[in-house]
Amino acid sequence: MYAILKYIKGIHPGKIIDRELKKQNSNQRQLALAIGEHPQTLNAIVNGKRNINTSLALKIEDRLGLEEGFLMTLQAHYDIKIIKNDESYKPNLSKLRKNTFWDTTLDKIDWKLMKRAVITRVFAYGTKEEQEEIIRFYGKDEVERISKLFPAKR
Repeated sequence: MYAILKYIKGIHPGKIIDRELKKQNSNQRQLALAIGEHPQTLNAIVNGKRNINTSLALKIEDRLGLEEGFLMTLQAHYDIKIIKNDESYKPNLSKLRKNTFWDTTLDKIDWKLMKRAVITRVFAYGTKEEQEEIIRFYGKDEVERISKLFPAKR
């Protein structure tokens, strides 16, 4: 399960349910009735308009032959993606020194738009704690990717 998550995390579980239904030559209504759920509820989930809950995920996973916990793991990663795309989402500023960002105010940094500059600067001038916070915030893979493309200059 975790090998495939690398490629599909951040996708709403409804897309996976829809794909599985097509693979099994079934439809939403048949699945909903088979698990004792309202077809409208399942349709809202498949269309990404509603999140899936644990008990419904377990019923669907059992019926479609998916690994237990797979859909809820997808839902959690989808929720994380939504939060990270929120403009108000930013790293823990208490872990970043003003000295590292001497030429700006931490509150005015657009953390998504300036990702490359932030990562490069923190890995050139930041402390270990700052580097760890930036890895937590952007993700290890993204930090490594940017660090390879734009190595920090000292």
